[in-house]
Formats: sequence, C-alpha cells, structure tokens
Amino acid sequence: MADQLTTEGRVNINTAHLSERTFRKFSDFIHARFGIKLPPAKRIMLESRLRKRLRELNIADFDAYAEYVLSGNNPHELINMADVVSTNKTDFFREPYHFTLLSELVLPDLLQKRHGRSKPLQVWSAACSTGEEPYTLAMVLSEYAETQEEFPFRILATDLSTRVLKHAGQAVYAERRVAPIEMELRRKYLLRSKDPGAGVVRITPQLRKLVQFRRLNFLEDPYPEDHCMDVIFCRNVLIYFDRETQQNILSKMCATLRPGGYLFVGHSETLNGLNLPVKVVKSTLYRKL
Repeated sequence: MADQLTTEGRVNINTAHLSERTFRKFSDFIHARFGIKLPPAKRIMLESRLRKRLRELNIADFDAYAEYVLSGNNPHELINMADVVSTNKTDFFREPYHFTLLSELVLPDLLQKRHGRSKPLQVWSAACSTGEEPYTLAMVLSEYAETQEEFPFRILATDLSTRVLKHAGQAVYAERRVAPIEMELRRKYLLRSKDPGAGVVRITPQLRKLVQFRRLNFLEDPYPEDHCMDVIFCRNVLIYFDRETQQNILSKMCATLRPGGYLFVGHSETLNGLNLPVKVVKSTLYRKL
C-alpha cells in the first residue's frame, strides 16, 4: 500500500485526523500488545505521534494506517509503532533518594547475605529509556565496588522502544542532561567531545561495558530467568498500565528476583492491593520474601 501511494506522489497528511472509532481500534490493540493504556484524553497525543509514521510510509490517513499495521501483514511496523507510542521521560539520578537507599541499605544487606558467593550481583533497569538510569546505576555500583574487596556486578537494561535503546547504546548526551551528576562523577565517568562547540559528553567505555541493553515487551517477550536478579528498578512505568496488567507484569518480574532481592518503583507508584511475594521496606522499596 505504501509503495503504491509513493509512486503517485506525496499525499497531504496534514489534513488527516484520527477519528474516535479508529482511536479505539489503536488503543485496544496497543493495550493488548504492549499493555499500555490510552484513555480517550490521549487521542490527540496519539494522532500527533502516529502522524510521523504516516509521513514515513506516505499513507494518506489513519484508517489506512490502521489497516496497514493491524492486519498482521506488516509485523515490522509494530516495532515502529512501539517507538512512537511509548513515553520515555528520564534523567540521570532521577528520584535520587533511591540511589541513596541502594548504597546505604540495599547493597550492604545483599553483600552481607552473599556468604562468599562469587557470582556478580545482577541488577535490572526494567524500563531504561535512553539509558540515564542504567548508567546512573553503573556509577553508583562502581563507586560502591571501590569500597569492597570483591564486588562484581552486571546491569541488564531493557525497554520496549528500539529508538531509545539505540540512543542508550551510543551513550552520548547533551551537557545539560548531565547536570544532575556530581562534578566528581562527571570527571570520572564522562568524556567531553573533541569539538568544544558540540555541547555533548559520552559515557566512558569502562562504564558502558557494565550495561547490556536489549528490547523487551513486558507482555510478550521472555523475562530473565527465575531467581537470577538481586535488584530491579521498575520506576515510573507502572502508571501506564491498568491494575490487571500491573499484576501480570510484576508477578513475572518478582519471579526473576532472588529471595531477599529488592524492587524499586517510582515515587508516584504503589504495589498496594496487588498479590505479590514482597514486603515493604521503605516507601517505593520492596524486598522479596
């Protein structure tokens, strides 16, 4: 369809509008496939974001795009749709109290319980966006490791969006983005561009190699193996799912935690009312039973 439209010249996409009926088709599909809830108030937002895909494919209207992507004949477009509909707000040291808890409470407790276990500590950044969270974790864990005789660790960082994962893998950030990082850590873990006018920095190679990035759809893709994770950061993503989907996702996520492992959620999120094998340690911090 897109090829046929292209041979006829570029279509006027600016006049296309997303009807309520077609919005419901998209919102139902997105909820079923990705777990993301899109209430009616999000229709204009979805229209704006999907318009980019119409331009890329030279598809004339949203009904035609719905047929293109929802028919199942173009599975590659699902990845592009996921990139468009997912929200990816993040910062270095976002909700900094969590990283204080990690250093002062969680890591000492886990280290005490290791009993000589030489396997690396496993940490999962479960909605890593453009990489600021897992690289923050890498800095915090590296600093903590310097105080211990032996403290190997690994960080898995996953996200639904291939677009943000590509950004995260490149590890290049505007200087304004790294403002929350203390100056001492900036000197230690950031590299300035050779071009003084570029206004960007890059995460150092030794820090980058500590983080493994991969795409993961919470609803469809396999999670890490059971009882392999010591710490999970799943922050500011649960708010995009309904309660039933939260229960489903968090049940599978908790299965990956070792007994005694820790789960961090965002400050606007709670696990109250969910049936999960965890207990509250602090607000937004939970330990697996």
